Amino acid sequence: MTQTHIDDYQHADGTALRLTFAEPEGAVRGGLVVLHEGEGVTDGVRLLVASLAGEGWLAVAPHMGAGAGTLTRDDILAATDLTLAWLLERGVQADLLGVVGFDLGGTAALVVASNRRLGAAVSVGGQGGKELPALVEIAGKLTSPWLGIYGDAGDDLGGAEVERLRDAASTSGVVTNVVRYPGANHRFDADPGAAVEAWHRTLNWFDAHLR
Repeated sequence: MTQTHIDDYQHADGTALRLTFAEPEGAVRGGLVVLHEGEGVTDGVRLLVASLAGEGWLAVAPHMGAGAGTLTRDDILAATDLTLAWLLERGVQADLLGVVGFDLGGTAALVVASNRRLGAAVSVGGQGGKELPALVEIAGKLTSPWLGIYGDAGDDLGGAEVERLRDAASTSGVVTNVVRYPGANHRFDADPGAAVEAWHRTLNWFDAHLR
């Protein structure tokens, strides 16, 4: 398994952010910002970062702080912008940048995808924070190709709300796709088969749009 590393990154403008990252062993296909769950950069997030690096991506997770109720839209965008700057400094081309998140990070990825122009974005689940906008309110403003993957068995988004999210995203003018798994929860640990398929859908989305 690819190893993860820590970088206490300081930008030229003086802003700073701790990053957890992993590099592919071979050529770098592009750069992916991994937005973490509500508990922060957990072992699961580090595993995701390492797994994406194993697929050829320079993957990096900004430490945005734990606590689903504390992060704001501006917090997410500021952390993502710094992380994107880090990737650009490492030589990743601007059109090969993407973002992915699960749980709270799934909501955060949609926030980024509706405020920044990136090559691709993926949300897996969508646990919200009280300081973040409702997903259906921002999906119509998407500016990046976006894939949303949701489990109907979770406590966060029901099937009807996911369908409203699908309809809103379809009005954005960018390529979108929303996939529902009836037996999966927002962490996708209730249905291993769905988790495997969701992983492959995620990789295929980045393969298709970051090239």
